[in-house]
Amino acid sequence: MLMLALRGIRLRWVTFVGSFLALVLGVGLIAATGLALAATFDAPERGPERFAAAPVVVRADGLLRVDTPTGTRTAPVDRPGPVPPGLAAQLAALGRTVEDRSFPADIMDPHPGQDDEARVGHPWSVAAAAPYRLATGRAPAAPGEVVVTTGSGGPRLRTGDRVRVRTPAGSEARTVVGTVAGRGFEDAVFFTDDEAARISPDIDALVVHAAATVVRDALGPDSGMDVLTGHDRRHADPDPDRDARALVSVNALLGTAAGITLFVSAAVVASTFSYAVAQRRREFGLLRTAGATPGQIRRTVLAESVLVGVAASAAGTLLGAGGAPLLVRRMTEAGLAPSWFALGDPSWPLHTAFWTGVSVATAAALVSCHRAGRTAPTEALREAAVDSRVMPVSRWAAAVLVLLLGLGLPALALATDPGDLLGRKSYVTRPMILIVGCALLAPVLVRPVGRLLTWLPARLPGATGVLVRENTAAGVRRTAAVAAPVLITVALAASLTGTVATLEEARATEARTATTADFVVTPEQEGRPLAPAFLERVRDIDGAVVSASRSTAVTVLEENTALVSSAARAVDPARLAAVAKLPVTAGRLADLDDDAIVVNEEWLTTRVGDRVTVWLGDGSERSLRIAAVLATGTGDNGVYVTPRNAGGADVDRIDVEVAPGGDRRAVAAALDTAAADTGTRVATRAAWLAPTAPGPDDHTRTGLRMILGIALLSTATALANTLVMATSGRGRDLAVLRLAGATVPQVLRLVVAEAVAAVGVGAVLGGVVAAVNLLVVRGALALLGVTSAVVVPWAMLGLVVAAAALLAAGSAVLPALSALRTRPVELAGSRE
Repeated sequence: MLMLALRGIRLRWVTFVGSFLALVLGVGLIAATGLALAATFDAPERGPERFAAAPVVVRADGLLRVDTPTGTRTAPVDRPGPVPPGLAAQLAALGRTVEDRSFPADIMDPHPGQDDEARVGHPWSVAAAAPYRLATGRAPAAPGEVVVTTGSGGPRLRTGDRVRVRTPAGSEARTVVGTVAGRGFEDAVFFTDDEAARISPDIDALVVHAAATVVRDALGPDSGMDVLTGHDRRHADPDPDRDARALVSVNALLGTAAGITLFVSAAVVASTFSYAVAQRRREFGLLRTAGATPGQIRRTVLAESVLVGVAASAAGTLLGAGGAPLLVRRMTEAGLAPSWFALGDPSWPLHTAFWTGVSVATAAALVSCHRAGRTAPTEALREAAVDSRVMPVSRWAAAVLVLLLGLGLPALALATDPGDLLGRKSYVTRPMILIVGCALLAPVLVRPVGRLLTWLPARLPGATGVLVRENTAAGVRRTAAVAAPVLITVALAASLTGTVATLEEARATEARTATTADFVVTPEQEGRPLAPAFLERVRDIDGAVVSASRSTAVTVLEENTALVSSAARAVDPARLAAVAKLPVTAGRLADLDDDAIVVNEEWLTTRVGDRVTVWLGDGSERSLRIAAVLATGTGDNGVYVTPRNAGGADVDRIDVEVAPGGDRRAVAAALDTAAADTGTRVATRAAWLAPTAPGPDDHTRTGLRMILGIALLSTATALANTLVMATSGRGRDLAVLRLAGATVPQVLRLVVAEAVAAVGVGAVLGGVVAAVNLLVVRGALALLGVTSAVVVPWAMLGLVVAAAALLAAGSAVLPALSALRTRPVELAGSRE
């Protein structure tokens, strides 16, 4: 049986080369994405940075603790508290202590219109905890003196320079009396301890020169403080989770890419193997006539497929191992991964890719060999190329079940949880189910769709249109095999890019609708509060309504089991209506007060008037009455509270509406004047909304293009392979056309037209799948209260279909030219 399989591979090498290449590329892509995905599971091990030389660091643990019937639940609070001064004094009795304070300390550029250099301020005494060591000059000894880090890429600062430094206390000219080498994790400005305490009175962390056990005993178990030593001091660094957080999006991107690659590879390999078996009906009929049993036929096909699968999987694994570094480099260059992202040492992705390839080939062969074993001996006598019995009962049943699943799951989600349909996992996997259903039904759909597409060409003068129509309908398996990669390509490209573009447009529409202010004022550095000096200047601007708000968070205990935090904004309810138009579904925004809260429909408790227990951004517990409920939308409609319930958050945004009869230019001038030297950005409504508008170069779309590029590479290979196989097996058909009087150019035009028609069939079926998915997204948005149009990526669809048509034409012409070099009489009488 093995020798028979090897001989079959040698004699039908064109057929098996197509299957081999499709599998090599699929396994290579799975291996490359798998290796990159494995590198995202663990962030690089970094030691402490800010307090690397500190023996013990004490800071607030920043955790909310809530007792429930199933135990104590914890969640991080939005604004961890400072170290209380009394506690700092108590710990000072154990040994020397150093108080750390962190606050914005930006070095202002002396040239108008230039960006200031964002830095962070600290007291000088804590510099030794990093440790920072003086490179030039001396330590600050008086108000107005600072030491700065160097080597950050900003303006080169030297000892003796006069710089203007902006802090929460205002902007002042200061003298650089010393420099220290930067350590990479921050750009710092060091002040005297007294001046740092004046600028920022709160103690953010405390360095204690004492044994950790002694410090813990002094604090007790319920102090709410963390005592950090060793590697745990990393938790006191600025943004200690930044590496792990940076890998979350990379992990999601590569996980999606690996899933789509596996699906596409399995689909195109199965289609290629299936068509390869369909081409050999007469061969199997002859073997059956010679006495071969159905079991022997099946074992032969299975052995051939396993041999091809093992060889292709091994080659694909080597290809993936070599391609993974290129993938990682491309991701870092495109900004999809952090600059330090690199491959690790795990080999399991290569093993997984190899055995996945073998499994896919074996599974495809099992399906195909079952049909091969049912070939009757009379098939050897068939001369007609018309496909018959292309849809057995089992395939009908599978197609119906898959389509019911593909349509039923979205329908159920629309009825129960439409927001779930907008998640990445949902809109990535949903098209796959419908693609499989359409691919299973392709032999039935090819004839009507093909006749529809060729209706007009068949009525044009000449025989080409008629021949294309009839050959498309007669060669159902061939047309379906060519259409399958195009179906996958168009359905995935249109569904994914269309869904992302539709969701971006929906979010932009929500932002445009919700924000009615004429101007929006935010800090130049994201995550910082607005400067107190600016707040004083804009408190009363003639002819304008000024609405200040704060970013905070609230936490609720859902079903007595889980703490769930929601982003919130603390606003003045009397001014909110003038600058915003929120999608209220119940209640009134005017009823928001210090005893109330505005929630959205995602909350478990949404009845106006009911009271909910919440924990504010600083961890304090409050019972608030629901004043109004907002539509869920795309997920950006958060929670609203009053400034009293902001949990200590500072003002970080101001919306300004020009009052009726007010002078817009005068208000704009007043805002610009107030913002001078305060690190504040004043934007018109249109300018502030611009970043929310869909754009071609954001990371989401860049990642999507990478995913689709990986998938399209596989489908393009499958399309070319299938057409080479199909055209190479039609030598006798082409010879008959030549003997009937057709010229070589006419035959080539016919071959190209048939290939393009098959591409058209795949494009139509893929378009139907994409239309269903986009309509599901539109329905989900409508149920969530978002009125936004569906965005169809016509340009990408046109490009994909045109590229597929060109590839199909070239892949069909080359083997046809090769076949036409033989004299028609010899070709027509040749053996198969």
